[in-house]
Formats: sequence, structure tokens, C-alpha cells
Amino acid sequence: MTPTVGIGLRSPHLAEIARERPATGFLEIHAENYLAPSPALQRVERLRADYAFSIHAVGLSLGSAEGLDEAHLARVVALVDCLQPALVSDHLSWSVQGGRYFNDLLPLPYTEEALDVVARNVGRLQDALRRPVAIENPSCYLAFAHSTLSEPEFLDELVRRTGCSLLLDVNNIVVTAHNLRLDPRDWLVGLSGAAITEYHLAGHAVNDADGETILIDDHGSRVSEGVWQLFAATVGRFGARPTLIEWDTDVPPLAILLDEASQAGTVMSSAGFPGGTHAAHAA
Repeated sequence: MTPTVGIGLRSPHLAEIARERPATGFLEIHAENYLAPSPALQRVERLRADYAFSIHAVGLSLGSAEGLDEAHLARVVALVDCLQPALVSDHLSWSVQGGRYFNDLLPLPYTEEALDVVARNVGRLQDALRRPVAIENPSCYLAFAHSTLSEPEFLDELVRRTGCSLLLDVNNIVVTAHNLRLDPRDWLVGLSGAAITEYHLAGHAVNDADGETILIDDHGSRVSEGVWQLFAATVGRFGARPTLIEWDTDVPPLAILLDEASQAGTVMSSAGFPGGTHAAHAA
């Protein structure tokens, strides 16, 4: 997929995008919003004629020791088969226990045992989809004391074992690095980067708790200056990739998302990658 810049397709903008067909490199949907037939899915199917798509799953729970929910997996596979997106992704996290779904992407310890679990689940997912899937680095607020691998090491080993690709969320690196008192550029140095197929950019909230500042990955504001700076460093280190602007809470007018996408394109162009423009195209 050409390294253009896209936006997350959210329900407040669906009618406007269907009507106006604004120029954007691709549209990304959350799989779980479109697993059943609906008028919204019909609109997405019509948009598929004019835009490349990315499908971002948020509920497969790839870190669950009990394995994947086969019924949920079948619905995701059917959606991917229907839309034939350029990219499919999910998170390095878990969210299911005993059939109960939690409304959070919960963290994993970075251990060999957890790596075995995630690799097994990613392998099952890729076999079902018949394609590689990009795995996204999470935002972290606490570190597990018994982790034996760094996050970049865990991701690189997951790529080696499964052949998956990586979705590098630059905002999540900034959030994690701040909360765990790490240097975000050191995080980048620890990752090989060859398997990256997509970048995500989003805003975060700044909270004060007992005199300490905590960053919360809420996707509810413009991309911060620190994230823009790290994105420029990321593109400089790993090169341009398809890049998405995410905005999930307090969703603003569509023009603001398109403006953020334009800024991301400028960063890529400044790094010498003219594909950073975000003209609309179908795939």
C-alpha cells in the first residue's frame, strides 16, 4: 500500500464522507462496529469503490491464554473477505476472560510464556484470514516486574515467529515512555522496524495524579507536539508508511481530521517521501 495518510472513519462523519468524498489516502474502520449487516455497513461497502480501507480489530484479544473466540474470529474473517482491505491489524493486548469481554485493551507481561500465547493466537488469526496481520504496540501505564523482554524485543520476536507485521502507534510510544520513565527515542532504537506496515497518530490526555503527570491514550484531541516530533524521527529512521489519524472521543468536525492528516503528510514530505500526500484513491 502506498504510504499515504488516512483517517479513521467514525459514525459522525459517515454521511458527510459518503456525500462529499473528501480526498484522503485511506479510511480505517474498527471491525467490531461492522460485524453484523446494517445500513452503516452498506455505506462502507459503497465507499469501498472510491477508497482504500484498513480494518482495525479491537476485540480479538490476542493475548488471551484461552485462545481466540472462534465465533468472533469468523465474523471478522467475513468482514475482511467482504471489504478486502489493504491492511488488517489488532493489538498486543488481551480483553477476554471466561467469555466475558472487558472494555479495555489490557497489557501483557513481556515474557516467553506470554510470547508463546500471542504467537499461537496470531498464527491462528493469520491462518483464518490467509494474510499477515499488523500487531499494534499498546499504551502502558505500569510495567510488569517479571517481564524478561523489552516491548520492542517482544514485538521483534513475535514478527520472527509468526511472520506478522507491525502497526507502530507513535502516540502510544510517547504515552508509554512518559508513564514508565523511558526515553521514546531509545524505544525506537530497540526496534528493528523492517516489519512496520502502518503508523498511527492520535492525541492523548494529560492527567495529574498525586503530584505526578500521567498520559492517557484517549484519542480525544489533536496530535501533540511531542508526538509530531517523534513521528518525524520515526519516519527518518524507518521510512514512510501508510499513516492514520485516529480520533475516537469528542470527535471533531471532519475538517480537523483532514487538517491533521495534511500535517502528517507534510512531515513525510519533509523527510523526503513525497508519497506523504493524502489524495483519495481506490485499491
